[in-house]
Amino acid sequence: MPLYLLLPGDPARAARIAEYLDGAEVLARNREFHSYRGSYRGIPVGVLSTGVGAPGAAVACEEAIRAGARVLIRVGTAGSLTERIRDGDLVIALGAARCEGTTPRLVPAELPALAHPRVVRALEDAAAEVGEKVHTGVVVTMDPFYRGVLDLGLETFAAAGAVAVEMECAALFVVASLRGARAGAILAIDGNALRASAGEYDPHREVVRQAVEREIRIALEAVYRLAREKGARDAA
Repeated sequence: MPLYLLLPGDPARAARIAEYLDGAEVLARNREFHSYRGSYRGIPVGVLSTGVGAPGAAVACEEAIRAGARVLIRVGTAGSLTERIRDGDLVIALGAARCEGTTPRLVPAELPALAHPRVVRALEDAAAEVGEKVHTGVVVTMDPFYRGVLDLGLETFAAAGAVAVEMECAALFVVASLRGARAGAILAIDGNALRASAGEYDPHREVVRQAVEREIRIALEAVYRLAREKGARDAA
C-alpha cells in the first residue's frame, strides 16, 4: 500500500478517485473494501473504500497501516448541522465527537479523536490554492442514520458548535493516532442532518456530485503538498 491513502466510504467513489490517478490499477475487491493504487503528480497514492460506519473504517485503517499507509485522508460526505453550511459545501474536520461504538472499545472515553494538524493544514492550503471556500470545525461521528424513538442529540451537538455529522471520522482519527499514522478528512455536505434524520434525505443530486469532485481534487493536492514537505524534510 502506498504511503498516502485516500479513504472514501463508497466503493464507487473509490473507483472515481482512481480515475484521477496515472497508471491506476485495482489491488483488491472484497465486500465493501475496494482498493486501487496509482500516482498523482508523481506521488504514489492508494485508494481504499471503507463502507458505511466506524467498524468497517477502523478495520480498513488498521489493515492499510499494516500494509504501509502512513497518511490517511477520508474523502467523504456528511450532513450539515448548521444553516450556514449548505448542500454542496465542503468541510475539513478538525476532530470528531466519538458517538459510535467502535472507538470506546479501543481508547478511554476522555481521549479526543483529532485530525493531524499537518493534514488539516495541507487540505486548507490546497483548497485555498484552487480558490475553494471550505468550512473547518468539529464533526460528529454517529452510528444511527435515522431517528428511532430516542433523540439522537443532533440539536445539542449543533448548539455546542459541531458543524456536521457523519459515520467514520472518529474511527479513522483514533486508529491513525494509535498506530503512528496521520489522518484528516474532507467532507462534501449532502443534506441537512437535522432534517435527514427524520427521512428527508436525497444525496443523489448534481450539487453533491460536483462537491465530491471538488473534494477529490483538494485531497489529491493535499497529498502532493504533504509529499513535498516530507521530501524537503528528508533532504534537510
